Amino acid sequence: MEPRSHSSSEARSRVLETADRLFYQEGIRAVGIDRIVAEAGVAKMTLYHHFPSKDELILATLRHREERVMEFFRSALARHGELGKDPIQSFFAAFEEWLSSGGFRGCAFQNAAVELADPDHPGARFAREHKLRFSALLRGLVAETLGKEAPELVPVLALLVEGAIVTAVVHQQPEAAQIARDAALALLAAAKAS
Repeated sequence: MEPRSHSSSEARSRVLETADRLFYQEGIRAVGIDRIVAEAGVAKMTLYHHFPSKDELILATLRHREERVMEFFRSALARHGELGKDPIQSFFAAFEEWLSSGGFRGCAFQNAAVELADPDHPGARFAREHKLRFSALLRGLVAETLGKEAPELVPVLALLVEGAIVTAVVHQQPEAAQIARDAALALLAAAKAS
C-alpha cells in the first residue's frame, strides 16, 4: 500500500506542477484538461481522482502557487534581512528579484481574478483572499519598521506593489519595483517624521 500512496502523491504533484506552469504561462481558460494530462504524464482518471473538476484543479493550483510565492518571500526577506536591510527594504529587494525572474508573467492571482470573470468562482475568491494575506505580510513589515501606529500606509503600499506588477508585465519593466520602493520609502520617511 505504501508505494501506491507514494505514487498517487507523485502523480498529484505532477498534475499541480504542470497545471501551475501552464495556467501561468498560457492562461487558465486556454489550457484544457487533456493538455495537462498529457504533459503531466498521468491518466485522465488519475487527474479526476485528485481533482474532480477543472474548477477544483484551478483552486488547488492557486493554493499551490500561494505556498510557493509566500515561501519565496519568506526566504528572500530573511536573506536580505541578514544583509542588514530593514523589513521594507528587504521586501522591495525580494520584490525586484521576483519581477526580474525569468518567465515573469505577472501575478498569478491578479491573472486568475481577471480571467475568472465570475467573482464567486472559487479561484476568484481565493485570489482575493490571497491579496488579503499578502497585505497582512505588508502590514507586519510596516509594523516592524514603524511600529503599529502606521497601518494606514498598508493599503497605499499594497497599491504600489500591485501597480508595479502590472507595469512590469505590460511595459516589460521590472524597474517598476524600484519606483514602487522609492515611493514607499518616501512615505515611510514622512510617517516617521510626523
